[in-house]
Amino acid sequence: MAIKLYGYPKSTCTRLVALVCKEKNIDLELITVDLSKGEQKLPGFVAKQPFGQVPYMVDEDGFVLYESRAIARYLIRKYPNQGTQGLIPTDPKEEALFEQAASTEAFNFNPYVALIIVEKVFKKFRGIEANEALVKERLDGLNAKLDAYDVILGKQKYLAGNNVTLADLQHLPYGTMLAYAAGMPEVFTSRPNVARWWNDLYSRPAWQHILKTYN
Repeated sequence: MAIKLYGYPKSTCTRLVALVCKEKNIDLELITVDLSKGEQKLPGFVAKQPFGQVPYMVDEDGFVLYESRAIARYLIRKYPNQGTQGLIPTDPKEEALFEQAASTEAFNFNPYVALIIVEKVFKKFRGIEANEALVKERLDGLNAKLDAYDVILGKQKYLAGNNVTLADLQHLPYGTMLAYAAGMPEVFTSRPNVARWWNDLYSRPAWQHILKTYN
């Protein structure tokens, strides 16, 4: 049996869960929720995900979970010896460094990139003009954060040390949209250590599989 993921293929959060499943060799059945029709707001969906957002997961035993980061952590911990190892370390110090890196992504990367994507990608899709002043403000903030990333990554291969973790993988869905859909690859390529790290992540076979199949 496979876990069931109720989501939208191009959704960044749906793609994060799918990426973890691919890294961990977990069978996944994607049940597409049509956001353009508002299916995520229908009573049957909201009964499982009260905020009306994708995705949510139903495990083989019927266990229901929403929020992509929570789903990713659950699956990694449920299948520790399957697929890519160490995505969440178990050694106390290594786990603390992972949590530090995960917080770095959540508070020093995601808020900046998410708003830029709203302005440069989602508004464009709807035919709405972007607020370029707001984009510049957030881009300036992101650049300052990535300068710090470059220092960190000059000392180690990944954000939590020399092994890839979920904290690194969490950058891929929004980072890819920033680089390609929003047309800002220089955010990554202009810094040598960030560029090396980003290219390493982006070229992972699991992520390339997601890009080819979740569109």
